[in-house]
Amino acid sequence: MQPTSSSPSSLSRRTMLTGAAALAGATATGGVAAAAPTAAPAGAGHRGKAVVFRDVRPFGTAKSTDLVVVDGRVSGGPAPRGAKVVDGGGRIALPSLVDAHIHPDKTTWGGSWVSRRPASGIADYVAQDVELFRSQRRPVAKRAYGLMSHAVARGTRAMRAHADVAPAYGLAGVEGLVEARERLRHALDVQIVAFPQHGVVRTPGTAELLEEAARSGTVDMIGGIDPIGFDHALDEQLDLVFGIADRHGIGVDIHLHDDGEQGIKAMRGIIERTRALSLAGKVTVSHVFCLPGLTDRELSVIAADLGEQDIALTTVAPSASLVLPIARLREHGVRVGLGSDGVRDSWSPFGNADMLHRAHLLGWVTDVRLDEELTNCYRVAAHGGADVMGLAHADLEPGAPADFVLVDGECLPQVVVDMPRRDVVVHGGVVVARDGEFLD
Repeated sequence: MQPTSSSPSSLSRRTMLTGAAALAGATATGGVAAAAPTAAPAGAGHRGKAVVFRDVRPFGTAKSTDLVVVDGRVSGGPAPRGAKVVDGGGRIALPSLVDAHIHPDKTTWGGSWVSRRPASGIADYVAQDVELFRSQRRPVAKRAYGLMSHAVARGTRAMRAHADVAPAYGLAGVEGLVEARERLRHALDVQIVAFPQHGVVRTPGTAELLEEAARSGTVDMIGGIDPIGFDHALDEQLDLVFGIADRHGIGVDIHLHDDGEQGIKAMRGIIERTRALSLAGKVTVSHVFCLPGLTDRELSVIAADLGEQDIALTTVAPSASLVLPIARLREHGVRVGLGSDGVRDSWSPFGNADMLHRAHLLGWVTDVRLDEELTNCYRVAAHGGADVMGLAHADLEPGAPADFVLVDGECLPQVVVDMPRRDVVVHGGVVVARDGEFLD
């Protein structure tokens, strides 16, 4: 969860992000070796079925065509006899999106309004997380399912979901997300991260819970958080987190808000352990606020190491000063995904789990205006997250997963700006949402 106020006594997510370093103690390419999702692959349960999506315009082409799907994948051949026909009505067909970083266990989505109090750092947010968790009448599984199904209706095909693991919750967050994932396995691919929001070392009992989560086989990754600025135990935290991941053959996804030298030192520790344990392709660092302020030379040095070890990064595009330099990182082969982070939780009343909106925000904070730049924002939201999660691109090419959305629009750049309703959402060749509503 990212920390972002006009004053130290009244913080918001955005300003906590801007001042993360002080409060803590002082942007996609190839390489898809990340841990495979536990969820069923696209089209599971629909093998052998053929569907023709008639009169659609892939990526907003001027001329419409038929998009043929067989066995949950886009086909380059003619429609088989007896194929089901879905009328696209001349709509634009676009790849479905991937949320590379979200916290569904914390959400109050679909519930009563929650009034939030001032906070002065991560520790305050953590305490308010616990209060909110205890006040909720709906279990994690129900709240998470509501948010995750909403994300599907907005065109999300996959997500990496972080679940808080701490003595205050036990494994309730993980168990709730596992239940929601199972209910949505026909419509959404989900990876789960056991995330120590309360710290690994500073909160006794957390390391044992992370080990238990990994041993259960229900999580895909083990998380970490600010080894220096929040946990104050760089080597101990990283050794624990990487040790668990190595023993159980799963991945690592560490929240890193620390800026400046603290952040770079933590990055070096992550790179060293990735190399030493041969975990290349299985490690992700989220937020990474220490990178945007580097000089080109400094960024090139660390980006080269990230590329060599195939360490992926994620950003939620919180501001112009904290969004990752995606294009520069790409030059070094670094996979970068986009995520929506927390949604209507104790940290913030904002968020909507709509990755098209997040692509729009990426364009907004980076002040883009050219068609190609706007298109690249969509690509990061679609293919960047897929790379981080180790999924094939849903690029509408023959053989690609038949995961796409149909929207009414003129062209892709205009779609990024105007964010039209997702009229039809398809996962594995099956329509899973219509007119903005999830088909349960």
